[in-house]
Amino acid sequence: MQKLRTRRHAQVLIIGGGINGVGTFRDLALQGVDVALVERGDYCQGASGASSHMIHGGIRYLENGEFRLVQESVTERNRLLRIAPHYVKPLQTTIPIFSTFSGVLAAPMRFLTHKQGKHTERGAFLIKLGLSMYDFFSRDGGTVPRHQFRGRKRALAELPRLHPGIKYAATYFDASVHNPERLTLDVLQDGEKAGGADSHARASNYVSLVSLGGSGTSGTSGTPGTPGTTVQLRDELTGEVFDFTADVVVNTTGAWVDLTNEALGLASSFMGGTKGSHIVLDHPELLAACNGREIFFEHTDGRIVLIYPMGDRVLVGTTDVDADMAQDAVCTEAEIDYFFDLIGHVFPDIPVGRDQIVYSFSGVRPLPKHDATQPGFVSRDYRIERRAEAGGAVLSLVGGKWTTFRALAEHLSNDVLAELGMERKVSTAKLAIGGGAGFPDSEDGVQRWIKAHMSAGRDAARITGLLTRYGTRAEEVIRFLDGAAAGEPDRLLHSTRELSTRELEFMAAHEQIGHLVDVLIRRTSLAFRGLVTGELLNEVAEILSGPLGWDAARRASEISQAQEVLQRFHGVRVHSLVA
Repeated sequence: MQKLRTRRHAQVLIIGGGINGVGTFRDLALQGVDVALVERGDYCQGASGASSHMIHGGIRYLENGEFRLVQESVTERNRLLRIAPHYVKPLQTTIPIFSTFSGVLAAPMRFLTHKQGKHTERGAFLIKLGLSMYDFFSRDGGTVPRHQFRGRKRALAELPRLHPGIKYAATYFDASVHNPERLTLDVLQDGEKAGGADSHARASNYVSLVSLGGSGTSGTSGTPGTPGTTVQLRDELTGEVFDFTADVVVNTTGAWVDLTNEALGLASSFMGGTKGSHIVLDHPELLAACNGREIFFEHTDGRIVLIYPMGDRVLVGTTDVDADMAQDAVCTEAEIDYFFDLIGHVFPDIPVGRDQIVYSFSGVRPLPKHDATQPGFVSRDYRIERRAEAGGAVLSLVGGKWTTFRALAEHLSNDVLAELGMERKVSTAKLAIGGGAGFPDSEDGVQRWIKAHMSAGRDAARITGLLTRYGTRAEEVIRFLDGAAAGEPDRLLHSTRELSTRELEFMAAHEQIGHLVDVLIRRTSLAFRGLVTGELLNEVAEILSGPLGWDAARRASEISQAQEVLQRFHGVRVHSLVA
């Protein structure tokens, strides 16, 4: 934040700290551009943090005729498996199929009209055709096996809890990202570090756009007459408002693009996002039934849904309904009923109840305005809209998806470079992301890495946790943990063995912690897995108070805010202890 106030001009100002904004920040920084990024909340707090945790080619986009998007998506999926192996992993996926030729006549109408019409289930013939096309798109640079078909007997032998009425099961591979928030943070830090000590790239969370035009009270860049567009920014932690100028403004605020443009005085109606919700279950029986695979299938209403094992939890999603931007995006009771129904569709003898839900989340997809097109058929592709403003250009990103963030960022950066009259210096196509650099390429390699970094006070479980959370950046974290002052050794928390006092201090020093809830949801997966307790809230708040300068009143406020966010947006009720 201090770097933004000290130097209040940049060649490029990016508004929005989701994965696409952060990816563009990294790309431009690597080209030597003086780039700044602001995010009104925490990084990856919006739609980027509410995804299905999949890195996929989008097999269902074939039905929409979005062949370019599928080609780009499978290419980027394969690429992320190589450049971000610490977070992006191959994902075996199985589709239960209940008919052979169903949907053959309806599919062309869906393709031509992008409307569901009367629902007709997709049968084995259509799915086989789609997977064959998917393999074709994946053939260049592919790192995952081709699809396989199983008859009922073999399918039930592999997944015996599946609905006994299935006729076939198709299995193919995509990829998953178990830590999307931390991957976003890695991409951001790559951008901040680009250029080394001479880097001008700077980013801050909890800074919002107030309006176009300066207040005239705090200058612009400190240099009178600095050219470019002037905007007012507000520090959401202190309330300070200040002016900032940029030659090019890039709007990557996702579903809020139109609202951001309105604040810039450039009214637009590009967006028509849809809400998608998920629940996370602590359900050992359902977890075992998945047998390590994602179950990806068509529900009775024609929506493509998923049941997805993540560690010792099960993720279930997703809905796709038109979003009301005036309302909080939260998972509703009706959506929970829908999820229970879809589980019963493929695992009919596995009961599930609300008491097994440990977390829920919902986000608004940044989809383009789609008028009469049904939500499930709205394109997941992206486009870039340019508006001329008196001080320079404003580029707005419409659409985009997690899997293609690197390619999208490259495209958007090229447009920005053209505005600046600059040329690309480096490609990110083969550039490892953060802790993916030097990450072990086999399970044996992972075990050797863990063994090499164990010490008398740090066992294999702790090192495994650090490697999972940071990738090879864990080496930097371990050095910090070992750098404790005399008499203040690092120790594990009483409330969880997954964090230590020095690791929290590391996060405070290096990962832009604005609020207690940032640690629980986006710097760790503790909330996602339903592991937040009152003791944890108090202990983490107490430890962060030192490096972040929180007094007793602020500490109590942070605990209260964390409780509110967890209950209001994630359905998690946590009773805190007396701080």
